[in-house]
Amino acid sequence: QVQLQESGPGLVKPSQTLSLTCTVSGGSITTNNYYWSWIRQPPGKGLEWIGYIAYGGSSYYSPLLKSRTSISRDTSKNQFTLQLNSVTPEDTAVYYCVSNLGSWGQGTQVTVSS
Repeated sequence: QVQLQESGPGLVKPSQTLSLTCTVSGGSITTNNYYWSWIRQPPGKGLEWIGYIAYGGSSYYSPLLKSRTSISRDTSKNQFTLQLNSVTPEDTAVYYCVSNLGSWGQGTQVTVSS
């Protein structure tokens, strides 16, 4: 059973870059047909898919966030990372890392505020 754990700062200032890391255990992020996503849920709203990085290293982003988003990976650490640039208070949310096989991290709250 794959397990995922998010880590990163809980408070980011407006206009700065939000950076979160997901550490995966119980399976390799390079295993064929595994896709590793970031999803968020703003307060009082539904889930929003941000993007994913595939087992081969390619990435794909939500058109709504593509201009500000980058997802990368460190295969030596079995981690993948989200960077969201130029954040505003509207980026305040609980951020989750998720595998395409249905495993979710516990989520991490990120607040954008000065």
